[in-house]
Amino acid sequence: MTHPTIAVLARYADGGRGFGDAALWSIEVHLDTCAECREQLAAQVTPATAELLDRVGVSLDRAIQTSPLPARRRTRAGAAHRRLLAWTLLPWLAVTVAVLGCGVLLNSAEPNLPSLVLLLAPVAPLPGVAVAWSRRTDPVWELIATTPAAGLAMVLRRTLAVLLVVLPALLVAGVSTGTSLALVLPPCLAFTAATLALGAFIGVRRAAIGLGVAWSAGVLLPSVATQTLSPVLQPGSNALWVATTVPLAATAPFAATHLRRLTSGN
Repeated sequence: MTHPTIAVLARYADGGRGFGDAALWSIEVHLDTCAECREQLAAQVTPATAELLDRVGVSLDRAIQTSPLPARRRTRAGAAHRRLLAWTLLPWLAVTVAVLGCGVLLNSAEPNLPSLVLLLAPVAPLPGVAVAWSRRTDPVWELIATTPAAGLAMVLRRTLAVLLVVLPALLVAGVSTGTSLALVLPPCLAFTAATLALGAFIGVRRAAIGLGVAWSAGVLLPSVATQTLSPVLQPGSNALWVATTVPLAATAPFAATHLRRLTSGN
């Protein structure tokens, strides 16, 4: 468990100026369960604030003692499902699978075209990843953002849910077109890792859109126009993709704090 520093608690006691909403929520959730940090916070407040808190505490105690006990409802399982998978992912995943299916049909109809499965593999997970942690698409995003599991952990869970759908679809499409699976998976994982690493700083949604546009303009469309597969997807390019994926994936834990900001979900 990561405890807020004394400096962070002092800023929080002074009104939390400079903190984003998600950061404030994260501190408050931690304080709810950590007596040690509550004691340190109490040492940072002014006498006037301490007096006000005492009055509020007395009022709350009286209200609690005179109020009926609330009915308990078990919602932990439902909350866990919402954290793991946003139902707004499903239409995007369906579109992704449909596009891969169209790629297989086009390759069958036009054998001279380069492998569309290979060309689509890097960007196949990006639509799902783009909405995995986005305030624009998740109707309960602000509620989920208040949980301790928000941020990097949430993005990784939902990205895994996306890959569990996209990777099998890519494998089926690759087998259907005779495409080497060793060439399909590394680019897919590399672009997923790049989206998470870049998304920590500019937002996951923006990162996914930017990488998708860059790949389409730089590789996909030129390959289709010239009917020649890009060198980055030729046999022997696996080492390049693996060498790209590993450092990108390794940077994700270091960017965890950035993914807790509200702006990282845009």
